Amino acid sequence: MRLTRREQLAATPEEAYALLTDPAFQEAKCAATTDGGAYSAEVTDGAVGARVTTSRELPADGLPDVARSFVGATLTVVEVYDWGAPAPDGSREAVVDLHVKGAPLTLKGRLALLPDGAGSVEVLDAELRANVPLVGGRIEKAAADPINAAIDVEVRLLRERLGG
Repeated sequence: MRLTRREQLAATPEEAYALLTDPAFQEAKCAATTDGGAYSAEVTDGAVGARVTTSRELPADGLPDVARSFVGATLTVVEVYDWGAPAPDGSREAVVDLHVKGAPLTLKGRLALLPDGAGSVEVLDAELRANVPLVGGRIEKAAADPINAAIDVEVRLLRERLGG
């Protein structure tokens, strides 16, 4: 299942990248999306960009029974963003790899920060896959809502901190 998002930000790609790779921002994002569950966030600087890794424990409520049979009452979502170097126009791109521990559910794609006038646009283009015969599509649809809700929280926090 294709998952695409396009969000306007009132900050340059450089400013948005700085916030997205700030450990305090990642901690706030995790705290706001876990509903009291355990989480961790780590930002590691690389040669050209940063690697952002978060892990969040979430309730499995809302997932179909077959999905809960893989993960139990809670699921652990591990999210990794590998950011590349800035392009000449200031844009940045990250490889996105999200997976659920113990379950055949992944989200793989790209997140881009592109210049847009005085601000920027954040574009997510990813593929959500549940590799379960017969019910994979049902699991993907059930997982898309909480993933979009988590993205909504992240975008809200970005906008609050960047303005706009």
